[in-house]
Amino acid sequence: MSILKIARMGHPVLRKKSEEISDPQSEYVKYLVEDMLETLEDIQGLGLAAPQVHVSKKLVIFYSPPGEAETSEMDLNILINPIIEPIGDDIDYDWEGCLSVPGLRGLVPRYKKIRYKGLNEKGKKIDKTVEGLHARVVQHECDHLEGIIYVQRMDNLEDLVFESEMKFYNKF
Repeated sequence: MSILKIARMGHPVLRKKSEEISDPQSEYVKYLVEDMLETLEDIQGLGLAAPQVHVSKKLVIFYSPPGEAETSEMDLNILINPIIEPIGDDIDYDWEGCLSVPGLRGLVPRYKKIRYKGLNEKGKKIDKTVEGLHARVVQHECDHLEGIIYVQRMDNLEDLVFESEMKFYNKF
């Protein structure tokens, strides 16, 4: 297994749409998932999309946020070829960061509740309805598969701040 290099905002791989994975059970996908997981653990992130590690494939991994997992520990989710559909029109604003935009946070609108479908690494179908932080994480990671970074979702770039300055930001 390997720790992979994270692509940063501005790199072309983060701007293009990813390709579908034809065989979720392939050795290639198995090793990619292992490397992405090792990378995610190394940087202590919540989620990671394949384009962030320079691979334009429709694959994201993420942990179910605390309190929403079925067990006391966060569950790791592997989602291949995801499709997201909003449930309702309710939007929530919250602060997001991104491994590809280190040191910054932005106030980002996201759907409160979504349904997502896809496959896991064993080819098993996934179909979940989630809300709150779980929904936000899925939307954030899947945006990478479409060549979108959270900054592009922001309504107001005045709400983009360095993490080190957030203590001075009166809207936080």
